[in-house]
Amino acid sequence: MRYTLLLHYPEMTADDLGPEALEQGQQAFTSYAATLHSAGVLIASEVLQPSSNTTTLRSAGGGAPVQVQDGPFADTKDQLGGTFVIDVPDLDTAIEWAKQAPSMGYGAGGVEVRPGAVYTVDGVWTANA
Repeated sequence: MRYTLLLHYPEMTADDLGPEALEQGQQAFTSYAATLHSAGVLIASEVLQPSSNTTTLRSAGGGAPVQVQDGPFADTKDQLGGTFVIDVPDLDTAIEWAKQAPSMGYGAGGVEVRPGAVYTVDGVWTANA
């Protein structure tokens, strides 16, 4: 079963972090990705650009025009910073992998574990089972 680990943490610039903390963070996420890969569960991962680069679309539905706005407009200091898509047997296993995400050590945010419903591979839709 595929799960997406959505990593939320306080957003900081490289300057805010400083070169040493930035290097440590990059090493931690590289190690985490390598561990997931070695275990044969990693499907994909992404580090997202800062939330200031976000564009949000909203619609009231029923043919109402789509509203396009700059920014995520999230009512939180923690932002979605990246994702890992894993394929594991069950939710308990996904939770165990999520506990190991480096962002869990940041003391804020958290990791949302969300099962996928359907996905595409080479343009073919597949149900997540």
